[in-house]
Amino acid sequence: MPTGTPDTERVETLTLEAFADTILPGAKRTPDDPSIAGRSHDAGSVEAGALELLRTPATGLASGLPEFVDMLNGHAERYAGEHGLEDGRDLPPFVRLSFEDRTALVRALTSPGHPEKEFWVMLALFCNMAFDSAAHMSTPTALAEGHPGLTAMGFAAPDTDGLLRFKEYSYGRATARLHPDTTDSGSLA
Repeated sequence: MPTGTPDTERVETLTLEAFADTILPGAKRTPDDPSIAGRSHDAGSVEAGALELLRTPATGLASGLPEFVDMLNGHAERYAGEHGLEDGRDLPPFVRLSFEDRTALVRALTSPGHPEKEFWVMLALFCNMAFDSAAHMSTPTALAEGHPGLTAMGFAAPDTDGLLRFKEYSYGRATARLHPDTTDSGSLA
């Protein structure tokens, strides 16, 4: 969870949501939602839990998020100045950018040769991971709660005992015979 003043927390949340929405766009939560551009009719990485995942200590990113936010907003201020964009509402600089300008800036930050590329690519990967795998929560819980990414991908629900099993082979056929000592749980006896 972010620390600091309510304004610092607001800037961090809005900026990270706008970044995550740029990576995997979603539907606006409300008509005046400043972070979500509304480029999709479906849920994107923000609704899928990108901020929760980014703020999870296990990612190794949580303690550095304030610096990422400062860097991103600094890049956004320079971008706006270079492109003659007007200063908007009382919002962080990256959030003030249009979706097209956010996309152009993120494209530049993640391009080969950019000195900070690895930071921005890593942040983008975690935004995708929140949608693609619900890495911040257990898979059965995510499915029970209707996680938008897993639902969109048609991820199979667990059996009644909570275990994930796949009755049909993903390749359309068995890739190997079961060892004769394999137990019902899939372990070797």
